[in-house]
Amino acid sequence: MFAVVNIAGQQLKVSPGERVFVPKLTAAVGSTVKFDRVLLMADETNVQVGNPFLKNKSIAAKVLGTIKDDKVTVFKKKRRKGYRLQRGHRQQYTEIEITTIG
Repeated sequence: MFAVVNIAGQQLKVSPGERVFVPKLTAAVGSTVKFDRVLLMADETNVQVGNPFLKNKSIAAKVLGTIKDDKVTVFKKKRRKGYRLQRGHRQQYTEIEITTIG
């Protein structure tokens, strides 16, 4: 069984027991979050497609923790002008484990 769910603007294919990294959520570590923007659900026999979302269907997940991605460095320079600018960014993600689909 699997489902396609919209989490923070990203469409992810998830199945029970799977660990997924999503953009940072405000939920506390160890808490359970519920996502109700389910686009598609499928099992061995049938497929349900929403228009755009399925009604009365949701995904439950447990929050495992937050991490930071690798640093991305942005460097700007203009020749012969003495202009240099260096900035960095580290995107934060939340690791969740899908517990139930239904």
